[in-house]
Amino acid sequence: MDTTATTDFVHIYEPGSDAARSPLLLLHGTGGDERDLLGLGRAVAPGATLLSPRGKVLEGPMPRFFRRLSEGVFDEDDLHRRTHELADFVETARERYGLAQPVALGFSNGANIAASLLLLRPQVLAGAALLRAMSPFAEPPEADLSGKRVLILSGAMDPIVPAADVGRLARTLSDNGASVDHRTLPAGHGLSQADINLLAGWFAA
Repeated sequence: MDTTATTDFVHIYEPGSDAARSPLLLLHGTGGDERDLLGLGRAVAPGATLLSPRGKVLEGPMPRFFRRLSEGVFDEDDLHRRTHELADFVETARERYGLAQPVALGFSNGANIAASLLLLRPQVLAGAALLRAMSPFAEPPEADLSGKRVLILSGAMDPIVPAADVGRLARTLSDNGASVDHRTLPAGHGLSQADINLLAGWFAA
């Protein structure tokens, strides 16, 4: 396992040992990098192949996957552009590494762009686990998400993500055909052991 720099994204590709598991696309939160979610991915989907890019947008020194205007207010023009950029990277990586359609595992900013991927480029992902996600679009586009499983894990005491907002995201994905399991945990914005247990069970199902 090494960090690889390409013309698209700095990323880590970690081959898996269990061919029956879908590859995971790991998408870190603000200030994270390509190494942040590797341990989580290994814990909740043992043996899965891992593809983990680093966000290309900098907010000060902190990598992100797209720009925001303020906390909770997204630059939707940049979000559209960065979503397609990430989708193109995933498709190129699938060809390069011989990968099946991945399932996204995203936290915070990474979860938000994963939700955007589902809505703008649904063919890129087999499904997604969205941790502390918000609805990425004020007026979400329509997409055919039939057959895609989505797990959304929210924190009841999350100071960043309003409950109504993540509820709207869950409805949007469900209305577009996804099989959505939305759980609200007694947690804040950070992850808990309950998140890890639910993720492991969901990936094993």
